[in-house]
Amino acid sequence: MTRTPGRIAPKARLSDGDLPSLDGVTSWPGREVDVLGQRVFVRTTPAGSRDAEPALMVHGLGGASVNWTDLAGLLRNRLASEAIDLPGHGRSGPAKGNDYSLAAHARTVIAYLERSGRPVHLISNSMGGAISLIVAGTRPDLVRSLTLISPAVPDLKVRLHPLRSDWRMGLLVVPLLGTAAMRKLGQVPVEKRVNGTIRLVFSDPSRLPPPRYDELVTEARARVGMPWSDVAMLRSTRGLVRSQFLRNRAGWAAMRRITAPTLVIWGDEDRLVAADLAPFVAAAIPDSRLLVLPHVGHVAMMESPETCARAELAVLEDIDAQARDGRGR
Repeated sequence: MTRTPGRIAPKARLSDGDLPSLDGVTSWPGREVDVLGQRVFVRTTPAGSRDAEPALMVHGLGGASVNWTDLAGLLRNRLASEAIDLPGHGRSGPAKGNDYSLAAHARTVIAYLERSGRPVHLISNSMGGAISLIVAGTRPDLVRSLTLISPAVPDLKVRLHPLRSDWRMGLLVVPLLGTAAMRKLGQVPVEKRVNGTIRLVFSDPSRLPPPRYDELVTEARARVGMPWSDVAMLRSTRGLVRSQFLRNRAGWAAMRRITAPTLVIWGDEDRLVAADLAPFVAAAIPDSRLLVLPHVGHVAMMESPETCARAELAVLEDIDAQARDGRGR
């Protein structure tokens, strides 16, 4: 890419604070809640402190709340984290009206956040990042800080970056062909499907701990037989593609209106969202910092959870310091 960012965002700081052990950590417990007439599954990580602040974690396309197990566990002394399964994903039911557009997903997240009435630290990945940008831009009162891990933002030029890793992804946006591709994928054994996804989103699949692999397989098996899962995947993909091609300029303009302190994290070996977009995203958001992780893929919170946790803790520490300075004046 020959363009240069309009500004250089500061490099993210890493906290040297203590992190809790992940030994023995398994899937965090969850519950079903009704959100806008939809059956939505939400996992809760027990907080290690009474002073822990609320956080909501939003997964990417085809992902689920279990994508946040390690990061939520590492942050549990500071954050009372919840992770949502978006409609049609994970263990949630189908979207109302089969609407899987980014705007519909954002309405679901906003409606869920409105239940508590407290602003949260909004942490997101991939399509969840695109959704969270809408939430933070339209409802700043609900977002205390924003973390974007490889957000699925519009490209600055048409490169179809994901197709370089797997050309078959392009079939998902084509009517009839997409349905056929999903039907064929459904015939592949669960373990093989999970392994293929891991190879796509990780730079080094060996970094995924065995318990997390088992967790992903369990979730994939739980989705087998859910009649809405293929529709959710196809329509979410198409909604994401439409936003990237039809609302390219509007998407970048919306980033400039974000007021929340923002942390942008990107793996430099991301095969799904081009890593050279990272400095542009950080430059577009006024109060942002950037962390580019070497030899990491699309899901840094799973491949390098401790580094992501330390970057998140640094944001929380800086917010606390600014609040103390404000009270001192």
